[in-house]
Amino acid sequence: MVNKIHDIVLADRRVKIREIANIVKISTERIQNVLHETLGMKKLSAKWMPRLLTVKQKRNRMKTSKHCLDMFKRNPEKFLRRFVTIDETWIHRYTPEMKEQSKQWTKSSESASKKAKTVPSAGKIMATVFWDSRGIIFTDYLEKGRTITGQYYADLLDRFDAELKKKTASFSEKKSALS
Repeated sequence: MVNKIHDIVLADRRVKIREIANIVKISTERIQNVLHETLGMKKLSAKWMPRLLTVKQKRNRMKTSKHCLDMFKRNPEKFLRRFVTIDETWIHRYTPEMKEQSKQWTKSSESASKKAKTVPSAGKIMATVFWDSRGIIFTDYLEKGRTITGQYYADLLDRFDAELKKKTASFSEKKSALS
């Protein structure tokens, strides 16, 4: 009976205790005992991740990170003063799967599974954020209905450059005033 219950859970980790009880024709209390005490399993909700990266994407991030770390080790002050990061992300409005719906049976030694958003979006907007060691420099929100083109990026970089020059000038003035 224990093996049968274990096989049912392994076939569908989202199966409910009541469903297992209907299949094997024993009480839900006995199923709970087998799952928790005999098999050492518990039901955990999946962790929400903004996105799941491919092996190639992970490798590329690692290579870039190592290169940046080498530059930082050579001259930390110059690196942090000149290093600007950019990230783009779609901000989605959607109704997520309920936490209860994402629960799966796992062994006590296993961690919760990961999942990316799979529910169709009710609307979205793209945010582009530029920042450095002192904080956010510039944030842009893609206008609704606008297409991302080479010209859009060229204009975005021009607006970022203007904002960076303003902030750099402002920072230099504050630094001079403190001296």
